[in-house]
Amino acid sequence: MALVVVALLALGALPSYLGSGDPYYLTVEPIETNGTAADVNNVSDRRYPYLIGAIESDDGRSKGYQTGPYGVKEWFTHTPFDEVDALTQQVPGAATEGGVRVRRDGEVYHAEVVRP
Repeated sequence: MALVVVALLALGALPSYLGSGDPYYLTVEPIETNGTAADVNNVSDRRYPYLIGAIESDDGRSKGYQTGPYGVKEWFTHTPFDEVDALTQQVPGAATEGGVRVRRDGEVYHAEVVRP
């Protein structure tokens, strides 16, 4: 029984250590628009760590995210893609071709996932 518990704990921790290739970043760029934007004033950095990290960073870029082999990592971890998808589902009018418009502290940003 203990072996099963250890194995399950390892499966939960292991994906965060897997990663290959160049990282993806969630980037934000201030924009001027009258279009719909998702209000992210009251969102937690625990729920949207990539988005809030990008907004609060000096360069408008979140910490990097590397995909895992065979897509396995994505099943177990939170990704910047999840954040953009969640916001576009919550506020479909805020969706853009490459990302989503968000509003925080009176500023509107275009947020998208990029791989430089």
